[in-house]
This record gives sequence, C-alpha cells and structure tokens, in this order.
Amino acid sequence: MSDPMRPPASHHSPQAASQRSDPPRPRASLRTAVVWDVLKDALDRRVKVTGRESRTELDVLDTGGGSGNFAVPVALLGHRVTVVDPSPNALFALERRAAEAGVADRVRGVQGDVLGLFDVVERGGFDAVLCHGVLEYVDDPAEGVRLAVDALRPSGVLSLLGAGLGGAVLARALAGHFKEAQVALTDPAGRWGEGDPVPRRFTADQLTELVEAAGVRVDAVHGVRVFADLVPGVLVDTEPGALEALLALEAAAAELPAFHSVATQLHVLGEARESTEA
Repeated sequence: MSDPMRPPASHHSPQAASQRSDPPRPRASLRTAVVWDVLKDALDRRVKVTGRESRTELDVLDTGGGSGNFAVPVALLGHRVTVVDPSPNALFALERRAAEAGVADRVRGVQGDVLGLFDVVERGGFDAVLCHGVLEYVDDPAEGVRLAVDALRPSGVLSLLGAGLGGAVLARALAGHFKEAQVALTDPAGRWGEGDPVPRRFTADQLTELVEAAGVRVDAVHGVRVFADLVPGVLVDTEPGALEALLALEAAAAELPAFHSVATQLHVLGEARESTEA
C-alpha cells in the first residue's frame, strides 16, 4: 500500500544507483524507511564480500514483491531483481513502474507464490531474497521460510518482514476496541476477530525461530512502524520538522528489543549458512 522508494527523490542524494534512497512521499517514508536503510546496507555489504571485481550487481529475489515497492528501488541500485507474485495485476503494475523508473531491463516479474517457488525460479540462484508480507498469508510459514532460504546462494542475505502481534493489540486498544485487543493477544494466530484482514501475526521470537530453523543466522531484528501508525497524519504533514523527527525516532527505536513488542511489523535480517540444504 505504501508508495515505492525512488532514489532520485532522496534527501541523502539526488543521484540514483549507488547511494541511499528515501521515498518521495512522507507517509510512504514512515512505512518503509527502516527496512530500506537496513536492506540497502546489507546489499552493499554483500557486494563487497562477493569478490566480483568485474561487476557489482547482485541477483535478488523478491517473493510476494507485488508492484515493486522494494524491487524497483533495488534495481535502481544496479541489481537484477526477480519478483514472484500471484497477482497478474500487481505484476502488470510492476512492469509499468520499472519502465517508468528506467530499470525494465533489470526487473523481471513472474507469476507464482513462495510455496511453489521452484516452479518458476532457480533453487540456490540468488544473492539476496526478500520475503516481505508473505508469511502472514501462507498456510505453512515454516515451509515458506525454508523455501525462501533454499533460493539463496551460500552466505546470501535474507530480508524477512512480517506483521507484528503487539502492534495490532496496541492499535485495537487505542482505538477503543478492548475486547478485540484481548482476543488478538490470546489468539494463536494473533487475529482480533472474524473481520481481521490479516490471517496471522508474529512475535519477534517466533520469526527468529522460523529463520534459524531454516538455516539462517539472524544478524538483526528491527521493529517497523513502532510510532508511525499511531501518530495523527495531520501532525506529520503540517507540523514543521515533524516528519524528520519521527523518522529519526523510528530509526532509533527500531533495534531496541523493548519496542519490538509494540511494532506494527517486524523485520529480520539474516545470512544463510554455507550450505542451504534442508
């Protein structure tokens, strides 16, 4: 739902591929900034350790990548990105967005899903795999993580983003839906009721256990949208300096375990072991 992050709009640099990028719209930046900064740095480190003197591009898989919120910015860094998504409409939007950004030659969209991943892509063929907003919707999250990891080359980077249980509980409570908040707190899937559009939510411990069981060393866990979804949009859009201050606060809180329990989303960054065999 958030807008893509396009490097030309970055306040860090007006240039594209080799430098950090930020989303061009305030609300989009609040939703994506923490994950993007962590992912961008991880990809930069991966380039340095590959030992490829002749080229700096990586092969990146974005499973569930939709219309390219992350795929297009990653391609703008100079990497090749394959997006696997079950929605033809999302893939059409991806193609259009990649063309508009001038990276159509570095972005490939394929219809499929994580549980059928190797029907459409190569096993062990990627330097980095993004699995963002996928595990909430698959029948078997453990199998989803294992398949994502099996797509990695040895020592490849896994970026996993999932819905946070605590953030949903807090949001329902602050909205005055106290019974729904309690239901979410005790429900095995973290759902607040029949009308909940998210099939499953996770704690930080649950996500790290899934990742480690799949053969990945967890390097970092981040809370995402700790405050952004709770702050009135009018304040961010009209108060001078509010956006920059809130972005800085999100970044400062992201790595602190105390705030993982109230984050709307949880991000796990890891590195595959030398062998990705199950």
